[in-house]
Amino acid sequence: MGTFYSSLLPAHEEFIKKQRIFFVSSAPLSDDAHVNISPKGHDVLRIFSPTEIAYLDLTGSGNETSAHLQENGRITIMFLAFEGPPLILRLYGKGKVILPSSPEWNDTIKHFDILPGARQVIYAKIDTVKTSCGFSVPFYSYNGERDTLQKWAAYKTEQELEEYRKKKNSISMDGIVTPLGKEE
Repeated sequence: MGTFYSSLLPAHEEFIKKQRIFFVSSAPLSDDAHVNISPKGHDVLRIFSPTEIAYLDLTGSGNETSAHLQENGRITIMFLAFEGPPLILRLYGKGKVILPSSPEWNDTIKHFDILPGARQVIYAKIDTVKTSCGFSVPFYSYNGERDTLQKWAAYKTEQELEEYRKKKNSISMDGIVTPLGKEE
């Protein structure tokens, strides 16, 4: 069953800061729609307090998390120990999307190194932290970050990125309009 906490402990924060990848899960309310799980790399996650985290979200081929947060706010973020002692750590909470046009953008974005293709910040207020054993998670060795996405974004003009986001990031695969789609 695991162990539950109402907020991050210092040991949890230390574990999170060592991870090179994390996974974000969200889902729409409809039973016929799709649950989404997205892997995230790079140094994009920040811990603001024992109950608040955020990550810099880069332009991608979809924007499901943003759509789901717009609809219902539910978010889960998972970290796995691929090296060292086994552990799975999940953060459950309510999230929101912070766009460059949002009032809180300037206060939030100053905590991040801006990477090419940055489109929004995903903020989460954590209400439950769960740890579990992770005994079956295999060992993997970290070999470095892929630079493909950043190179792709760096070669685009801001206008080209906006057009791409309008085409690929405005509506989820289940037809939910994302916050980026509402800006149009």
